[in-house]
Amino acid sequence: MREIQNLEKKGIQVINLGIGNPDLLPPNSVIHKMQESSKLENANTYQSYIGIEKLRNAISIWYKKTYQVDIDPTNEILPLMGSKEGIMHISMSYLDKGNQVLIPDPGYPTYSSVSKLLESKIIYYDLHEKENWCPDIQLLNKKNLSKVKIMWINYPHMPTGATISFEDLEKIVSFAKKNHILLVHDNPYSLLTNEFPLSIFNIREAKNVALELNSLSKSYNMAGWRVGMIIGKKEFIQNIIKVKSQMDSGMYYPIQIGAIEAMNQNSEWFEKLNQEYTKRRKIIWEICDHLRLEYKKKSSGIFVWSRITHLDKNDQKFSDRILKDYHIFITPGCVFGKNGKGYVRFSLCCSVNTLEKAKNRIIS
Repeated sequence: MREIQNLEKKGIQVINLGIGNPDLLPPNSVIHKMQESSKLENANTYQSYIGIEKLRNAISIWYKKTYQVDIDPTNEILPLMGSKEGIMHISMSYLDKGNQVLIPDPGYPTYSSVSKLLESKIIYYDLHEKENWCPDIQLLNKKNLSKVKIMWINYPHMPTGATISFEDLEKIVSFAKKNHILLVHDNPYSLLTNEFPLSIFNIREAKNVALELNSLSKSYNMAGWRVGMIIGKKEFIQNIIKVKSQMDSGMYYPIQIGAIEAMNQNSEWFEKLNQEYTKRRKIIWEICDHLRLEYKKKSSGIFVWSRITHLDKNDQKFSDRILKDYHIFITPGCVFGKNGKGYVRFSLCCSVNTLEKAKNRIIS
């Protein structure tokens, strides 16, 4: 990032295709509701750690509409100021020094960094393209899991965009139940370029062993608003509240009102959003074809994960070369773990015009 800043100081325009930061606006009605509610007398007062009742009810209705899952809004929902913060809340609630954590490789780096902050021991479990980036449960069962407290999973998977079948998700839930592990499903990408959204709670009895993180950041282009949630049974939620209540307060009241409006959007919102991402993804595929990178067209989310097919598969060198030669930044796969080596990741969070400009820099 420092190198990018140095290039820009020299007047060189760098196209950043490395970060999943939505560039599109939230629905107009969401912005209007937030602005309107900001004028209310109670808008600027402290808010409850558990969010207003209307927000929890809206989340419950949204889960039923989106995933066909029944969630008790009184006891099974904890609104968050972003799901990333929830990773810290959950970890602080359930991990002590010396506990072990199962973390996917490749995977979201925050799972590891938070575990290291808490001095917990990380046990990476391998994900490979040939298994569609799904954990090998038979292999995991051969490990000594007696000190494992949490297992992180994330589907659609970041960074690869891989989805998971109901049957494979069912196997992971059974594994967690058998080994008395708290299973945490990080689920912010399920509604983006994904035909079959899944919740961990689509699996029977998953509530006994699992939590789910979700977010409006990507689904409604509200990343800076910081609206997320933890879903789970009352016992789990109460434990997390003990930590959250010492770290932050409830989110800004008008943002809660805006979040309610977002979740009230009909299917037309996602149809338009996914049409836009589909256009962008096709341009990224053209770039990948020209660079001789292989990718899966059935992947989901807001990234394109591509395998380097050249003799030199060093993803860092490849990313550096693209930055140097074309002034385009793409993320080297090694950022996400050793199994990310030999891959690069493109973000779809740039306009069609910007992506066309990037394509022309490479192809012309």
